[in-house]
Amino acid sequence: MIHTVWPYLAVMLLAAGLFPAIERRFGWRIFNVLPPIVLTYLLVTALAVTGLWQNNAEIQGAQSTLVTRLVPALLFLLMINCDLRAIFRLGPRVLGVFACTSISLFVAFITTYLMFRRWLPGDAWHPLAALSGSWVGGTANMIAVKQAIGMSDTHLAMSLLTDALCYSMWVVVLFSVAKMAPAFNRWTRAKSSGDLDVAETPNTGPTTPDTVLLWLGMALLIAAGSSWLGELLPTSSMVSASTWSILLATAAGLIAAHTPLARFPGASKISSTLLISVVAVLASQSNFEGIASAPVYLMCGVCIIAIHAVLLVMFARLFRFDLYLCGISSLAHIGGVAATPVLAATYSRSLVPVGILLALLGYILGTGFGLVVASVLSRLALP
Repeated sequence: MIHTVWPYLAVMLLAAGLFPAIERRFGWRIFNVLPPIVLTYLLVTALAVTGLWQNNAEIQGAQSTLVTRLVPALLFLLMINCDLRAIFRLGPRVLGVFACTSISLFVAFITTYLMFRRWLPGDAWHPLAALSGSWVGGTANMIAVKQAIGMSDTHLAMSLLTDALCYSMWVVVLFSVAKMAPAFNRWTRAKSSGDLDVAETPNTGPTTPDTVLLWLGMALLIAAGSSWLGELLPTSSMVSASTWSILLATAAGLIAAHTPLARFPGASKISSTLLISVVAVLASQSNFEGIASAPVYLMCGVCIIAIHAVLLVMFARLFRFDLYLCGISSLAHIGGVAATPVLAATYSRSLVPVGILLALLGYILGTGFGLVVASVLSRLALP
């Protein structure tokens, strides 16, 4: 059994790197359903349950410090590639589709909670709030919402499992409906977006050891500064010091994205590494207690996507959106920046930059969206 911090950290890093390395080397099909980040969470949770490390004060202190400092650092790095000017240049039509997608998901989350409220007592709404952050942004936004609302690590397992399985199902649907585009566009009276002209996202170059060190140092400095400022700002029942630190780090990243710093390579790769490392640390604090409620959350996930799809189709009819933009916007929310360009390329190669920019916009808004959903759900959960 592990009793000290350094062996514990070694296990966390090995677990965080295992499944991404296997996916890159072998490309097994299981990763299409359960991404490496979910398998990492399940593996570390299983190790925690077997008692590989002792839950003593030293290890618990390390876990708390790592999560508190790494989540703001992660969000700062994620924002570096989010150029708001490029996003706004997409024009009102594309941004309108994105707004309607967000609205449809907001309504879907609230409606689904009302439908399943009798099976989600107390703070059982937490996984849905965290999931809403992920289904506008990504897993990093899910973790940020989790930290902000004080969600348990057991509930995080529910969010991750629902995210992975429902997302996989929805991706198949979005790829399958591509052939229906002409008929859908005639019904909505929309012009195809396949010929939309958008500038490619610039490549910042290869990642080098010096840029890795610079970004890590800068991200950890921003995390420390945002945590310090967060302690000084006023708090409430829904806005804690952790919430402030997350919002401040996000704002710092957005500001840095519009400076020459954004031209330095490496922020994206480091943020991906930090993300799966944070998930491993969070998993190390959890167990399988409460896993029996997983089917309820999976049903919630299916209902959310179904309501979202119906509402988005209605918006498409009302505002004359074409199928390609609707599909890309939906996956930019639910799937994130990794999957959206692939879907966009199958629709039309000219839409790849649109998919990337919309997914990045989701990263910017995901945490705030999740906190708004959390605020509404917390009020609905009151007796």
